[in-house]
Amino acid sequence: MPGSGAARGICRSIMKISHIGIAVASLENAIQTYAALFGNDNPHRERVDGQRVDVASFPVGDAVVELTAATDETSPIARFIAKRGEGIHHVAMEVEDIEAELARLKAAGVRLINETPTEGAHDMLVAFLHPSSFNGVLVELCQKKS
Repeated sequence: MPGSGAARGICRSIMKISHIGIAVASLENAIQTYAALFGNDNPHRERVDGQRVDVASFPVGDAVVELTAATDETSPIARFIAKRGEGIHHVAMEVEDIEAELARLKAAGVRLINETPTEGAHDMLVAFLHPSSFNGVLVELCQKKS
């Protein structure tokens, strides 16, 4: 039941939805489109060299819409767009202890893409969980570095 203590207890390890990642072919074109939607033409921008992406992030309440564009053809985003086209790439969940969550999920039989966290945008550690474990949805775990 929504709002019940039992329902809230199910997701104790997931603190919140951090962001929704959207794969885009042109970051500049996507920024213009989403700027009109959110009324914000100055999103947070950064490059994540390890993932070979540029991102532009628009805050929406407690979460973020993260536009993600490949910086080269070997980027996971470039491969995603080549296979599926632009669109929702992943849903990111913020956790307190990403390494403990990866171990817990692996023990539960979840297929991991990343066995250990890597550097992500917004000064976060990130790890991806395979879509085959979540009804075709790529899930990202993220933890603030501090």
